[in-house]
Amino acid sequence: MQDKHLNPDTILSVQNLRQYFPVGKGRAIKAVDDVSFDIKRGEVFGLVGESGCGKTTTGRSIIGLYETSGGHIYYNGKLIADGHKGKRLVIKQEELKTEEAITRLKSVKDQLCREQPERAAEIKAKYDAQIAKEKEDLERFKEEYPKNFGTKLQLENTPELMGKMQMIFQDPIASINPRMTVREIISEGLIIQGVKDKEYIHQRVNEVLERVGLVREHGDRYPHEFSGGQRQRIGIARAIIMEPDLIIADEPISALDVSIQAQVINLMNELRDNLGLTILFIAHNLSVVKYFSDRIAVMYFGKIVELADSEELFHHPLHPYTKSLLSAIPYPDPHYERRRQRITYTPILEHDYTFDKPKMVEIKPGHFIYCNEAERMKYLEELQK
Repeated sequence: MQDKHLNPDTILSVQNLRQYFPVGKGRAIKAVDDVSFDIKRGEVFGLVGESGCGKTTTGRSIIGLYETSGGHIYYNGKLIADGHKGKRLVIKQEELKTEEAITRLKSVKDQLCREQPERAAEIKAKYDAQIAKEKEDLERFKEEYPKNFGTKLQLENTPELMGKMQMIFQDPIASINPRMTVREIISEGLIIQGVKDKEYIHQRVNEVLERVGLVREHGDRYPHEFSGGQRQRIGIARAIIMEPDLIIADEPISALDVSIQAQVINLMNELRDNLGLTILFIAHNLSVVKYFSDRIAVMYFGKIVELADSEELFHHPLHPYTKSLLSAIPYPDPHYERRRQRITYTPILEHDYTFDKPKMVEIKPGHFIYCNEAERMKYLEELQK
């Protein structure tokens, strides 16, 4: 893979990120599985998908709330995570995956041989070759994967560097301490960074309160005295007081009323323009993501399945899961709603990856999709229509 972290226009480069959570006996839940993307300086990068697909886990892994199981994360060209401690778990999961694949291939081979005895020799040769390939791929992975973790890789995730990356959490109630005043909540980051000038802290808190649409008097109140939208503004103020370069916004409007959602999105747009922020915007509302994002990555079951510019993704969706998501967007038009056809995505019916394995490919400049070679040819034909 190209070293995108060396590109000065790239503020964040995520390479082959894996986040596995152990569940006992050597097994793990693959919350994020081999995810790669880069975020350009000054852009809003949307990450969308259904609940449980790994969006929030990706954001929390990037900012360091979770210790990554594998892959590398570069922020401003500096390595902040390498998944070194999780490499054994990743290798174990590859072994289990290969074992399950071989068992499945043997079962299909035996069934086909019983159903078509006249082709038994041909069937055995075909499936035995695939079984041998699965074993070779596993051995190659076990040999090459640990090489990514050498002494030459020096983590640079210092508090000063990580302080330039802030997060806005989904739940504005659970993410702030109810025993602290708003002023204490917002100023906590500065205090942790070693700022001791109380007058400076007081002044900075007043500035960010006004910037997010609150007033100075709000600083002496407690969180329970505010509405949900106001609490989210407090969370935004807590993030921007650190003067970050990158903000990870984890579904910041999903817990708010629709009218308040628009206010918060407009506020973030204003902050982006005035402060020169780069934003990783995590959401499942595609309409909001289209309005707010420059590029969008669609995530399903721990993997990114499609990535493109916002307009390109909405006008030329290729992956069946992306089409399914887009078909679920409601429109305030009763005539359109009567005709709207919902597309159902069933992976086992849509894809056959038994022999032809999928990977992320650039189907056209800037438009990436997770597919195998047969699907790539089909998508190319679809684009030419």
